[in-house]
Amino acid sequence: MDINDETKRIVQELGSAINAAVAKSSEVALAIDRLRDEGYELELTLKMEIGLRQTSDSESSEVEMSTLDLTPDDLRTLRQMKIRIDE
Repeated sequence: MDINDETKRIVQELGSAINAAVAKSSEVALAIDRLRDEGYELELTLKMEIGLRQTSDSESSEVEMSTLDLTPDDLRTLRQMKIRIDE
């Protein structure tokens, strides 16, 4: 499926919004501070899968998927933020 420039921009906005939500989370900040208190620096990388399907009556709609690889720590952080991940 070809994605137009506007759709790409919106998907990038979604990624930025999710990044900002994680960065503003007091729970994430507290966990990072606790790790620093223990003498560690943290690098958190979340990989996200976004599936897009054009809405139509056709059953032959294509779906474009990306990969989401989450560590157990990623999943715990998302659960604490009340974000559910379907596996």
